[in-house]
Amino acid sequence: MKLRLSPQPLEWIDRKNPLTFTFEGKEVTGFAGDVASSALWSEGSKVLGRSFKYHRRRGLLSFANHDVNALFQAPDMPNVRGDVTPVQEGQMFTAVNTFGSLASDKGSLVELIGKFLPVGFYYRAFYSPKFLFPKWERLIREMAGLGKVDTSWTESRQPKRYRHCDVAIIGAGPSGMAAAIAAAEQGVDVCLIDENPYIGGSLDYQYVNEEALSETRSSLKSTIESMANIQVIASAYVAGYYGDHWLAVNTDQGLIKLSAQSVVVATGVFEQPAVFRNNDLPGVMNASAAQRLMSRYAVAPCKEAVILTANPEGYRAALDMHKNGLVVKAILDTGSTDSEWVEQARQSGIPVFEHATIVEASGRKALQAVTFSVDGVAKQLACDGLLMSVGWAPAGAPLYQAGTKFAYSHTLEQLLPVSLPEGVYACGRINGVFDILDQFKDGEQAGLAAALYMQGKETPELNDYAAQMAHSHPYPIWQHPKGKEFVDFDEDIQFKDLKGAIAQGFDNIELMKRFSTIGMGPSQGKHSNMNGIRILAKLTGKTIDQTGSTTARPMFHPTPVSHLAGMRFRPERLTPMHAFHQSVNACFMEAGNWLRPEYYPSEASREASIAAEVAAVRGSVGLIDVSTLGKLEVFGKDAVELMDRLYTMRMSNMAIGASRYALMVDDSGVVIDDGVAVRYSDEHFYVTTTTSSSDSAYRMIQKKVIEWGLQVTVLNRTGQIGAMNLAGPNSRKILSQLTDLDLSNEGFPYLVMRRAKVAGVDATLIRVGFVGELGYEIHVDSMDALQVWDELMRVGEAFSIKPFGVEAQRMLRLEKGHIIVGQDTDGLTNPFEANMPWSVHFKKPYFLGKPSLMKLKNEQQRILVGFELLSADRNAMPLESNLLIEDGEMIGRVTSIGRSAALGKVIGLAMISIDYSKPDGELHIKLSDGRLVKAKVVKTPFYDPDGLLQKPDEEVHNKEQGAAA
Repeated sequence: MKLRLSPQPLEWIDRKNPLTFTFEGKEVTGFAGDVASSALWSEGSKVLGRSFKYHRRRGLLSFANHDVNALFQAPDMPNVRGDVTPVQEGQMFTAVNTFGSLASDKGSLVELIGKFLPVGFYYRAFYSPKFLFPKWERLIREMAGLGKVDTSWTESRQPKRYRHCDVAIIGAGPSGMAAAIAAAEQGVDVCLIDENPYIGGSLDYQYVNEEALSETRSSLKSTIESMANIQVIASAYVAGYYGDHWLAVNTDQGLIKLSAQSVVVATGVFEQPAVFRNNDLPGVMNASAAQRLMSRYAVAPCKEAVILTANPEGYRAALDMHKNGLVVKAILDTGSTDSEWVEQARQSGIPVFEHATIVEASGRKALQAVTFSVDGVAKQLACDGLLMSVGWAPAGAPLYQAGTKFAYSHTLEQLLPVSLPEGVYACGRINGVFDILDQFKDGEQAGLAAALYMQGKETPELNDYAAQMAHSHPYPIWQHPKGKEFVDFDEDIQFKDLKGAIAQGFDNIELMKRFSTIGMGPSQGKHSNMNGIRILAKLTGKTIDQTGSTTARPMFHPTPVSHLAGMRFRPERLTPMHAFHQSVNACFMEAGNWLRPEYYPSEASREASIAAEVAAVRGSVGLIDVSTLGKLEVFGKDAVELMDRLYTMRMSNMAIGASRYALMVDDSGVVIDDGVAVRYSDEHFYVTTTTSSSDSAYRMIQKKVIEWGLQVTVLNRTGQIGAMNLAGPNSRKILSQLTDLDLSNEGFPYLVMRRAKVAGVDATLIRVGFVGELGYEIHVDSMDALQVWDELMRVGEAFSIKPFGVEAQRMLRLEKGHIIVGQDTDGLTNPFEANMPWSVHFKKPYFLGKPSLMKLKNEQQRILVGFELLSADRNAMPLESNLLIEDGEMIGRVTSIGRSAALGKVIGLAMISIDYSKPDGELHIKLSDGRLVKAKVVKTPFYDPDGLLQKPDEEVHNKEQGAAA
């Protein structure tokens, strides 16, 4: 570890816990508590990234959660912030925005043509000739961007949480800690929020070597820890301020919506870089970044440093470097600073050059020398680090969002809040208070005022503790004839770019921002906006206040989409058999609100496992959980009338104990649901719906009951009843061992319902054939469903029973030519187009959608047909939604397709123009790669067209199975 220092008083690393990770294939050693940037820097890796536009080498700049050029790519996460993300053992990182590698980035060739890419070039170039624009657009999009999103990402849902407090304090630095204690002493509940994992802020890195403050630091922290009414929310930042003191607090665990009665903003200031030639070389960084690097991670910023400063803080950084045994070759003071730290620096033997002007930084791959001027005489110093402390900008996003007005102070050369909304207070350096003792006082009075305000008490007049000397250079920008003076390190915006934008008329702060893109990168202008304002003011001859600042909108800091989305708003429903599915490692899929087994991994691959399930149902027996079906009970005086009106088929002539296919359309005749209806008694029906439409169907039926004025009750029993389908030639043999019911064809015919006990549990059994084999749907109370399931599986072991999932069921039903509403139909499909005219009984006086269907019957232009693929090429497999093309025109689309082992061919359903629907007619399906494959129209069902296997005698079944094989 080339640059690792001896232990620091308040370091965040655990030296007893070393770890290793890889960066660009190279092994890197660090300690627990290190962030990616500190571990890399400690080993002398000063080039951490490449710049956005020119692909220049970049290192550390702010080390304060907005080092955009220290973003890394992890296998499962793009744009990992290296300056704040702790490293873990075995992690793998690569650089972002490179073509090749970080060391050898072919994208750096862009800099050679940089003069042809002025600011806003993308608004004017490449539009002529028009036919070339798509190519240029693809090239620019490929070159742009940072990290890459892995399209095989794992879903991550972070819950939103809600908290309430009396006083919220944003920032746990010196003034924030003092404010928290003062507020808590008034007996109110306080939330103290800080973006760092530990409270302390600048007190812990800028004043770490001030022995006189050691006891104060310990006292503040121990007091906060001991006060039960102070809740510290660490590693969190306030991403947005909203009305009535609502704060969006972003944490690693998701978003907290925090409601407070009053708010204290102690967010401090952002250190601003100086603007001069080659100010982006690795090794050039803010002085506060160097102090964080040393105090938190015990890493030296460099070996030989030059300090460029316009304030006392630069001298403090020089003293910290000196204390750690590092060489400070010179302090370049742009003026003549008055501070006790100045004298301490001189006494330490550090050369001080007053009224110095920075000229340029130089070096091939990293900083090697600094050129500066004193009294017109140019000097050069060899060094590997240049620490800048030339000014500050308020970290004022929460105040701006709250409606605070800021004004420029020429005393401090900084924007300060001058008009705060009710219940909002500011303290510390954002308030212009730089003396550490005054920061404590300012925090105390702000915390007290916030507590008194929320209690409805009179608040005292606040004292002004702002500094009386400038801590920022009024114009820390030094032009060079050869350029390369970077203002925005995110977007590679140089001084000449802003000058060019202003010259073209973009001389309003908001227009300049959008045209030049300054402040629009991932750091959101934290290091560039203030210098951009100064440049615009200077070049337009306006004051800072006249120039104004850009609008600070939430989110103040990039926030993961998963945090904004939060947890799902719909429930995640589990069937009664979910525990079984988990025990056999089922692979689940979402079906509406439900989790259903997609398949059970019994073979080496997904496809083989699904094929095994299909084979089990066709050859012996399978069991599927269908508890997700919607289940409605309809009873009452007008139950028959309601059923006849709801469904296209006549329900009033059903015998008690019979079941019937139930198709539902809307007023326009479009298919919206299907299921099975069962008649329990003259005035009592039980009907199933599709999984995804159970709730909507129930709501619609309730609405129609009211609209039609019927005396009927409809109960939604979906969650109260569990259901399973036992299917296959051996299903009768298994079920007969668990019930006394006569299961013969005569005693329990096809499409009949029976009520009986199964495994000692009251059940409704329906003899159905959705998958094309002898089968029984078994509906029981959800509390008993798992018991019945387990018994069926136990008895079925002798017949090699397999549970089967949704994918196997889809293949089985496809072989029978049964549709899936929403897959084989769309938002315009009527029953005639779905090739089910038999399901529409026009002789009924009325049913929902009848008037529309009467007209649509004679206007049919498309129809759902079965097809089989003629190509033997297994790689020429169409996908669902692939188009059918004839004579260059689209005539339809594939709705379902699969390779049938039972039939030995690829079969499918397609919605096509009725002109091409004749049996044996040739079709052409366009594959995703553009090839056309041949298919032909065939009749459905594909499998067992006479339905003999659904109502078999043993001999008949064996005969038919042999014929199918």
